[in-house]
Amino acid sequence: MNRIHTLFNTKKERVLSIYFTAGFPALEDTMPIMEAAQAGGADIIEIGVPYSDPVADGPTIQDSNMIALENGISLKKIFAQLEGFRAKIHIPVVMMGYLNPIMQYGMEAFCQKCKEVGVDGLILPDLPMQQFQDDYKELFAQYGLVNTFLISPQTSEKRIREIDENTSGFIYMVSSHSITGAKAGISDEQIAYFERVKAMNLKNPRLIGFGISDAETFSKASEYSNGAIIGSAFIKTVKDSKNLNKDIQNYIQSVVN
Repeated sequence: MNRIHTLFNTKKERVLSIYFTAGFPALEDTMPIMEAAQAGGADIIEIGVPYSDPVADGPTIQDSNMIALENGISLKKIFAQLEGFRAKIHIPVVMMGYLNPIMQYGMEAFCQKCKEVGVDGLILPDLPMQQFQDDYKELFAQYGLVNTFLISPQTSEKRIREIDENTSGFIYMVSSHSITGAKAGISDEQIAYFERVKAMNLKNPRLIGFGISDAETFSKASEYSNGAIIGSAFIKTVKDSKNLNKDIQNYIQSVVN
């Protein structure tokens, strides 16, 4: 069974997924960040594949993308860094990125390499569902990769149910119609959206992302879903850190405890 399925079968609430940009703040920080995130209590690790035009991301993640690319990161380098990581990392690991660099690498070669190193799933925000169904659904299944689609407050019930049918890992609930890291706190309007989706009784677990940054927002999001995703706030912690291992563990424990 895929590690993502195993996780949600055994842990139904307060699941914490941590997103970071590979190759940031320094080129070789990918594995140290993963180890510290796991030690701190993260349940899922999302490895961001840097891209020169990350349109859905706010300034914090855009900045981390630019720095990582300047450091010399690439998909080939990320996979080299991940060689043998399963000797140390036992929690689910997802790769998140835009289609362009993956298509340049080659979709089947990418999926094959994900399986080879031990990646469990993919989040490709700009992959159209029809293209996934027509071209990649069988390919992902062949290499044991679960696919996660995103929904937002603007997503219709019909579309959400269609996404639920075509998701095999978890649904990424974007908390607001904005870029990542755009604002802190959770509004009444967002809670109404969370309640609406919760009432749909979808088959897949749901994680809420965008605007989750601390214990308060994590706990509030977890009332309406299986947990949450933290990206921008974690990237800031990493960027400001003088001791990655200590600071990452302290930050994650401050969120979940």
